[in-house]
Amino acid sequence: MATSVIAVTNQKGGVGKTTTAAALLASLHRRGARVLGVDLDPQGSLGFSLGLDIEHCATIYDVFRGEAEPGEIIAATDTCDILPANILLSGAELEFNRPGREFMLKTALSKVAEDYDYIIVDTPPALNLLTVNAYVTADSLIIPMAPEVLSLLGVAQIKETIESVREYYNPHLQVLGILLNRFSARFNLNREVLEMAGQIAAQLNTQVFSTKIRGSVIAAEAPAHGLSVVDYAPSSNAARDFEDLCDEVAGRRFPRSGRQGGED
Repeated sequence: MATSVIAVTNQKGGVGKTTTAAALLASLHRRGARVLGVDLDPQGSLGFSLGLDIEHCATIYDVFRGEAEPGEIIAATDTCDILPANILLSGAELEFNRPGREFMLKTALSKVAEDYDYIIVDTPPALNLLTVNAYVTADSLIIPMAPEVLSLLGVAQIKETIESVREYYNPHLQVLGILLNRFSARFNLNREVLEMAGQIAAQLNTQVFSTKIRGSVIAAEAPAHGLSVVDYAPSSNAARDFEDLCDEVAGRRFPRSGRQGGED
């Protein structure tokens, strides 16, 4: 079966992109999938969150510069393989100005894609060249957001970029859904944001995932241990929620063997 490439994206920071990407990678790995994480954020959060020393390793930046092949720099972790990033990637917008620069990631991943069932791309909190590369390469997008009005604005502004990428580079790009992180139905604002997110989802011809990720201190603790929340606290509410999300995203292809119980 063909490799599925999913980009986790929102131009607003602090909405749980990296947490979501790491959790999906971990959950898919636990189900037997061959998975590769790709960090396109110059902050290097995905690699760091999964235990890599991102300051002392080759990165996707070296691949884009033509100084390394993707297979040479893929780092193995207990969770998955990773194409890492660090701050050197922050100059991409100015440095990579050659024709076809929108296809740098697609070209790189074409050399290793057949080794994986899923490739999950963590994008920067901006609509820039790196994000466009992710959209050009991806089959689908997951858009995490916090239950806040400003987070909604970030989702709404993605629409124009998606339409441009579809028109010029990747007509098959689809949005799998909008994911609400740190959600609690007890709060009026959360319920109001959920309703507005549904309206934006309709404009993007997609859905709000039925799974909502509950807020948890566990999600904040996990990166310090070099683990996703799914591996750090598998019986926590957040981990169970991410397992439910994985069911929505890939459950038909990689079903889980059974549910895990427990509370935060």
